[in-house]
Amino acid sequence: MWPSNFYKILSFWYLENKRDLPWRNSDNPYYIWLSEIILQQTRVAQGLPYFLRFSEAFPTVFDLASASEDEVLKLWQGLGYYSRARNLHAAAKMVVSDYDGEFPKTYKELIKLKGVGVYTASAVASFASNEPVAVVDGNVYRMLARIFGIFTPINSSAGEKEFKQLADSLLNVKDASTHNQAIMEFGALCCTPKKPKCIECPFQQNCYSYKEQVVMELPVKLNKTKVKKRYFTYYIIKDTKKMWMHKRGPKDIWQGLYQFPLVVSEKVLEQRDVEKQASKLLGKNCSVVRLVQQNEKAHKLSHQHLFASFYEVELIKLPNASNFEEVPFDQVEAYPVPVLISNFLEGYVF
Repeated sequence: MWPSNFYKILSFWYLENKRDLPWRNSDNPYYIWLSEIILQQTRVAQGLPYFLRFSEAFPTVFDLASASEDEVLKLWQGLGYYSRARNLHAAAKMVVSDYDGEFPKTYKELIKLKGVGVYTASAVASFASNEPVAVVDGNVYRMLARIFGIFTPINSSAGEKEFKQLADSLLNVKDASTHNQAIMEFGALCCTPKKPKCIECPFQQNCYSYKEQVVMELPVKLNKTKVKKRYFTYYIIKDTKKMWMHKRGPKDIWQGLYQFPLVVSEKVLEQRDVEKQASKLLGKNCSVVRLVQQNEKAHKLSHQHLFASFYEVELIKLPNASNFEEVPFDQVEAYPVPVLISNFLEGYVF
């Protein structure tokens, strides 16, 4: 049956089940690239509003390249993995400076862009110009592992090589665009991580994992990194019109985002420790430290669970402007901040 009937079965399912998504109605590589960067490690339902926001705010690569980093990060706020936003911005600048704003369509050129890896370059090249390069994302790994009974860990070098070779051998080179979109869509809608629709699956009769009853055992992954718990204590400094914030520095997951002065610990700080840390962080001029909010529910990142506490601090002397940025209350919403702080500010009374 394989690979001659694979595309026939897959494409028929796709024509019957595909979602109407805005980037599928265009062969513009800029919009396709934008959607792929946004959808990395992100479900379509979550990523779609961001794609619409970005494509409206930056209708061309020139618009994106000329935007400030703060503007880009603010639009990205809440999507996580902020390095993607910074790479997105850097890649747009590369296209303008190195390609005169003509967004590349070939795998060879796309792979040179900041933040573009093998998968993204393959997706954009095949969707925009039907270049015969197979895509392998999480959905494809899962589908191929289950149908073909592959137990090689997908996050190993051997697994990456094996799955890429299989995807290449199955690819319909004459219609790479449809093939790649279909195989990704199948993994997203039918061969899902939990509760896959095996009864409706057109590959059921030839699916190894279904016949052997090991659907939920595939794909195989090497042990994940242990999740750490971290406790954030934020200090809010303000007067009657403005508050003080500072920008997170380089080599940081939240690089370029704004935050209140912060102390990170391995447990929730007692009041005396909160006050002691405030003195260390802000000097000996703290007069009052008052708890405003303590989050008992974790803010979950890929390898970290964060628990945040927010304290208001009264200072005898206001902080040095060179270390902090004065942010008027009516402009706070314009600043890109981590979701932890964004959620806090929504209910905070200035």
